[in-house]
Amino acid sequence: MTYHGPAGVEGISVRVHLSGRWEPVDGRFHWGGRIEPAPLVTHLLRRGRRDVEVRIADRVRPARLAEVDPWGGVRVTGVGDPPWPPEPDPAAATEPTEE
Repeated sequence: MTYHGPAGVEGISVRVHLSGRWEPVDGRFHWGGRIEPAPLVTHLLRRGRRDVEVRIADRVRPARLAEVDPWGGVRVTGVGDPPWPPEPDPAAATEPTEE
């Protein structure tokens, strides 16, 4: 599962590159990735803000800012349902409907 596109972090409009996976050790979904360079997000992190909310469309999820990468982006991680909408089930789209 991946998402690349617009998002909001604490009301700041950003672009993100996120992916996720089920972790068999704790049985939870872990997601994370990179927020493209955004000076206001970097400022939050450098002032000590780690816990944030990530919004994609109408989905809001808690997340944690990790560090600034060499290109000025910020790493972000989360656990639980991801903030991006679920991918459509291809099987559901091909099932015939009864009339």
